[in-house]
Amino acid sequence: MTIIGFLGLGRMGAPMAANLLKAGHTLFVHDVSEDAVAELVRLGAEAAGSASALGTQCEVVFASLPTPAIVREAALGPDSIFVRGKPKVFCDLSTSGPQLAQELSAALTPQGVACFDAPVSGGIKGAVEGTISIMVGGPEAEYEAILRPLLEAIGKPTHMGEAPGAGQTMKLVNNLLGAVAIGVTAEGMAFGIKQGLDPAKMIDVLNQSTGINSATRDKWPRSVLPRTFDFGFAAALSLKDTRLLMDEAAAADVPLPLGQIVQDYLERTLEREGPEADFTAIAKVVEEAAGLDPER
Repeated sequence: MTIIGFLGLGRMGAPMAANLLKAGHTLFVHDVSEDAVAELVRLGAEAAGSASALGTQCEVVFASLPTPAIVREAALGPDSIFVRGKPKVFCDLSTSGPQLAQELSAALTPQGVACFDAPVSGGIKGAVEGTISIMVGGPEAEYEAILRPLLEAIGKPTHMGEAPGAGQTMKLVNNLLGAVAIGVTAEGMAFGIKQGLDPAKMIDVLNQSTGINSATRDKWPRSVLPRTFDFGFAAALSLKDTRLLMDEAAAADVPLPLGQIVQDYLERTLEREGPEADFTAIAKVVEEAAGLDPER
């Protein structure tokens, strides 16, 4: 089986790495959290010790990291994956944007590395169950021969094109629709509640009507109606992704007024709820603006 390196064992990375182990692959892992590494070692992985060590030990290296700057450092920095070794394939599972994907491909492809951007969607539950959507950009030949079978162990990949950044562009489109769904659902629900409608009945009706969306189907039943606001995706990370989307859209000269509204909602959510807030807490901001009690 392929010898794989996995860099970044956060809430999404750890279950994806675990699914590669379940598929029978030899896996070397690294993370700044010693506890996260120890848990994967308990499951059968080997600790690499550093990002650069992954490059010397592995044929394929995956990265699942929180920001574009950290991805760039991992791939191109002084202690990067490629300082001492040359894996055949580098696959960035992070949401880090088309421009960084193009930069990494320009730097690594001349070294003989097949470089892929493959951001994911589906949340922690999907990562654990191996059902996440994976949007892939990169060379098709290496995708079919090497990468696709590995990605199928962790989710449902779709090759979006050979152009560097194709996967990242698709992820930003997905992010826009998903974030707008939360914002508009919060607004519709606040209006209905203020008019005296029962929120649980509203969600039932929406989910059998044309207003159904990802927020009504999953986020409200799991996190907003029970007032737990613990869906599992941080508002801070959602804001990072939204700002990335807005920057990329501005560079492409594509106005996204709805994206700007969502960015404002997320900024207000973090101001109101603090840095650990879940992105479903947008509902509280909208409710408060409507004159409802967000702590009900």
